Amino acid sequence: MRRSARRPAHLTFIILGMAALAGCALPAPYSPPRPAPTPVPAPGPIERAPPIEPPLPAPAVQPAPEVPPPPVRAKALNPAARALVAQAQSQAAAGNYAVSAANLERALRIEPDSSQLWIEMGKVRQAEGNFAQAENMARKALSLATGDPRSQSSAWRLIADSYRSRKRVQEARDADVRAEALTPN
Repeated sequence: MRRSARRPAHLTFIILGMAALAGCALPAPYSPPRPAPTPVPAPGPIERAPPIEPPLPAPAVQPAPEVPPPPVRAKALNPAARALVAQAQSQAAAGNYAVSAANLERALRIEPDSSQLWIEMGKVRQAEGNFAQAENMARKALSLATGDPRSQSSAWRLIADSYRSRKRVQEARDADVRAEALTPN
């Protein structure tokens, strides 16, 4: 039998693949030769620095006269929050504490950093008989009322009322003293 001169198909594919890969090879990019490093000279003899002179005394500075800071006023409430507080106060006066608290919570979503709103919420909690929560609301108001003695005084009065309601008389007196100290004359 005579052998055909044809190559097997798989060898053809191998040869074509190698040719394609050889065509894709790129020459290496050119990089210029690096310069030779510069030799570092050997260190010479060590020179001594001149002695350091002591610094001259600083001139006396006269302290500036103390100027009392201007009185800080509580930030005015947003009109929407103010309307909600008015509604809450009338509802609390009618004994409807749940609706009053809901309105104050809405106002707090508008102005969460208002110490006045936290004090109002504490008053509602106090009226509900939740004295510990009223104290917590007053303490939150204290943390927000820095520089506002009127709000701080109101918060301390609420804390004192909360203590009195829980028969913590001495702590109530201490809170009253702090409220009096902050009351503007």
